[in-house]
Amino acid sequence: MAAGRLAHRLVHALAALMGGAGVALAAAAAHVTGGGNLETAAYFLLFHAAAVIALAAAPGRAALIAAAQWMLLAGALVFSGTLALGALLDIHLAPSPAPWGGTLMILGWLVAAAGLFAPGEPSARSR
Repeated sequence: MAAGRLAHRLVHALAALMGGAGVALAAAAAHVTGGGNLETAAYFLLFHAAAVIALAAAPGRAALIAAAQWMLLAGALVFSGTLALGALLDIHLAPSPAPWGGTLMILGWLVAAAGLFAPGEPSARSR
């Protein structure tokens, strides 16, 4: 299996796991913590998992789309993980990595926009 194909499958498997974690955190937010930061973490995981999977079908420059997917995954995991640690285990890291995760998600969306709009060789998926 080509390395690119393996990376493609890995990013989607991780996004699916991230979506499952989002559902689990949403349930915990509803039944354990009463919402708050845990609910926010769940929403960010769910929305970004769906976005990462949707980007796979998007036409555009493959390298930029792949970079955006990884940035969205990493950013959502850092951001949501930080919130979940605080809400569930009362672990508060200093300085908080949550802003780094948020920044990575913002950059991921910007890279996705560039990959979808930029002229050049489209991804093999969009042909």
